[in-house]
Amino acid sequence: MDHPAELAVYAFLHQAMAGNTTISKEIVDQVADDVGKAMTKQLQSGPRDNFRLRMSNIGRPTCQLWFDKNDPVDKIPFPPHFLINMLLGDIVEAVFKGLLRAAGVQFEDNKNVTLDLGNDRTVKGEYDLVLDGKVDDIKSASPWAYKNKFSSFESLNSNDSFGYVSQLVGYATAADKEVGGWWVVNKATGEFKYVTASAVNKEAVLDKIKNVYDYIDNDLPFKRCYEAIPETFYRKLTGNIKLDPNTCGFCSYKHKCWPGLQTLPMAKSIAKEPKLVDYVKVAENEAA
Repeated sequence: MDHPAELAVYAFLHQAMAGNTTISKEIVDQVADDVGKAMTKQLQSGPRDNFRLRMSNIGRPTCQLWFDKNDPVDKIPFPPHFLINMLLGDIVEAVFKGLLRAAGVQFEDNKNVTLDLGNDRTVKGEYDLVLDGKVDDIKSASPWAYKNKFSSFESLNSNDSFGYVSQLVGYATAADKEVGGWWVVNKATGEFKYVTASAVNKEAVLDKIKNVYDYIDNDLPFKRCYEAIPETFYRKLTGNIKLDPNTCGFCSYKHKCWPGLQTLPMAKSIAKEPKLVDYVKVAENEAA
């Protein structure tokens, strides 16, 4: 915990626990307004627009984007309660901004920006906030993601199937600001922390964004982003081939990408409720 704003918010919360704080009506009204806008966006906005590249998806795997644009039929649908998850993310952002304000932290609020990639290539998006001249993003995370994926920039960058790094660099470049980092809130506990992106190679990420844009915009043939991997159980090969859950587990097109894919309980597990695994190939002795 070394970001000044992080220290300020924790100090405010300590005082709040002791009953020594007040919060202005202006701040409360702003949070309420932000939550209201979030509910309208998630629950009353109607069908999504046709596919387009935008800052929130430009960092996702190109195989997902290819299907989104060219063959979205038979996409695995999100369950209805997924909207609540999306809404909670927006509410976390609104409340966290309210805490920053209550703690006396000055920042520039969200703003729509356009990233110019040259040759009439543009990507639009809306960043969350600018603090100390740097663009930051606010993310709500599961306990696992909070502990593992957001343990450091290096950890996030090595497994960024949601495209958070490209998203942040795109925002910062479009806004002509420095790249900041992520304010991450644990959805289960309320813990929060700041993960700096100071180690990011900005030019390399921008090159990646341009390559993704060109691949999708030029309607190039489909190509898988990731290969299936051998399954191991207690460090021994089982003979089964599976998808890597860290890269393909949440993909809505995994069954289109891998025809014949079987989602089954883990083959060797003796647990009462084995976790589900996406198998590309099941060994004959397991299939029997």
